Amino acid sequence: MVNLPDELTLPGVALRYADRPGDSPAVVFLHGAGADHVMFEAQAAALADRGQRVVLLDLRGQGQSQPNTTPLSAELFVQDVEALLATLGLNRPVLAGHSLGGNIAQALVRRNPGKYAGLIVMDSTWNAGPLTSGERFLLRLAAPALALIPARRLPKLMAKASAVTDAGRADAERAFSQVSKRGFIDVWRATVQFVAPDPGYRTPVPLLLIRGAEDKTGNIATAMPAWAAAENMPEHVIGGAGHLVTQDAPTAVTEVIIKFLAGETD
Repeated sequence: MVNLPDELTLPGVALRYADRPGDSPAVVFLHGAGADHVMFEAQAAALADRGQRVVLLDLRGQGQSQPNTTPLSAELFVQDVEALLATLGLNRPVLAGHSLGGNIAQALVRRNPGKYAGLIVMDSTWNAGPLTSGERFLLRLAAPALALIPARRLPKLMAKASAVTDAGRADAERAFSQVSKRGFIDVWRATVQFVAPDPGYRTPVPLLLIRGAEDKTGNIATAMPAWAAAENMPEHVIGGAGHLVTQDAPTAVTEVIIKFLAGETD
């Protein structure tokens, strides 16, 4: 596990992070709901070895950024990341987000596109994408359904749903066990606030979309291909990987990210 030696004091939380020095643009990794920075260790190490500046953090109420005493919301997650980027003085970083982190990254780019050099989204729904009536219903149902699962069973169940490899599931269970059941439901409720269909919106910065071929969570398996089609660009589907694509297939994901940062496109 990468040590997060630094902290940014914000209302209700001490946000833990690590800033590895290197060349610009920095790559800022934003993890998924209930996870932590560990999910990006392989990618961060590879980029740092290539001389790239890398920022890892644990989002509010998750990982080492606990306890949190401020009610969670999509806007609060966005403000937290904006505060960290301002503190670090980053000049047009690339945002790389998984799941919830991808939702946050999309919102940041939409708010201030000129501040970012690129957007990498991994196994995350498309914030601006259309929703069917069934998908809307499932979004409303998810939090009450989670509330019915016994707390002691939740980390293992979520790990099994999120990863397809033994290593991915083991670390997912570790990460999910750090967050209380109530805490995870609060994170989930904030996550769904990012979904705001806007069919005319297109991403105004270089975009990379990565998805695990076996990701069956939410509407990701349909939303990400639709997003790629709308943007007239490829979607990188990684075989042998589920929702936690960075841990199920770390080498394949790292290779795609390195090519994107080098300006190579398929």
